[in-house]
Amino acid sequence: MRTFLISRTDAIGDVVLTLPLCGVLKQNVPGCRIILIGRTYTQAVAEACPWVDGFLNYDELLKLPEAEQLTALRQYQAEAIVHVFPNKVLARAAQKVGIPVRIGTRNRWIHWLTCNRLVALSRRHSLLHEAQLNAKLLQPLGVPHELTLTELTPLVQLHAKDPLPAAVQQLLAARTTGQLNLILHPRSRGSAREWGLAHFGTLARLLHEAGHRVFITGTAAEGEELAVWLQEHAAYLAGNLTGQLSLAQLLSCIAAADGLVAASTGPLHLAAALGRHALGLYPPMRPAHPGRWAPLGPHAEYLVFDRPDCSACRQEPAVCTCIKAILPLQVAHRILAWNPLPSGLS
Repeated sequence: MRTFLISRTDAIGDVVLTLPLCGVLKQNVPGCRIILIGRTYTQAVAEACPWVDGFLNYDELLKLPEAEQLTALRQYQAEAIVHVFPNKVLARAAQKVGIPVRIGTRNRWIHWLTCNRLVALSRRHSLLHEAQLNAKLLQPLGVPHELTLTELTPLVQLHAKDPLPAAVQQLLAARTTGQLNLILHPRSRGSAREWGLAHFGTLARLLHEAGHRVFITGTAAEGEELAVWLQEHAAYLAGNLTGQLSLAQLLSCIAAADGLVAASTGPLHLAAALGRHALGLYPPMRPAHPGRWAPLGPHAEYLVFDRPDCSACRQEPAVCTCIKAILPLQVAHRILAWNPLPSGLS
């Protein structure tokens, strides 16, 4: 069996937008085995992807002595490794174990020293979407043409498998006919420009008044940060799920809901990949704009303030006026056009 290692040792959303690369590889090399190398917190994403056959935990790999790291990498007998995200440790290790084809970008010096296939790829000023940029790294493996988003979007697929906690399952099942179960994810852990708690609070009220059910997700730390805000808006919320779900359970929770609203965060991309309504809120500034990071999925969409550039906000990202210029009523109108979706749980 031909085995390929795909290295993406960064955040959840980045991993989700690497999934089309794995799907394209499966299409071009039928029957191949794909191993995703990633961080512990992204393992559930790899396990939910139909194109990924195995997961190599980079955090666990780092705990081993170097000789054992090389043995762990060598055991896959990989034909190629694709460094989607540059990682010096993995680049050197792949060279030492003699993986025949080692693919990296030309603009990383470590790849000049450790890779034998270099792809001309500059992300920062590119007009391409992140999924398209990732797929360009398959050129040395016989995928020469630039893939369109129309070709790549169907390959952004996740299938939630873990059961939900009984209390959460009952909470989501309590909706009535025509009601939407909607998830708001206010925080981004610094990965994106944030819309702001005031806007999310107004949106929660508007959705509640329209007869729908609003749930809040986030980490336990984010739940503590939001404690006062959650209390102030408790009348509009059907449930506070912050800190209650593992990533695998969050996947199942999103799959069982109708849609999710967030900035350009991991949960937004998870919702899109799970086939849920996914509404992203973006600034127009490159490279954070939706042209590069829009969610991909059958029900994915985004809103961005119509301004040529958001460069005035670069000095103070926390008070970005461009993303905050997207009005809660505008977001609510978009959501109220959604139809309830059948559960996406497999």
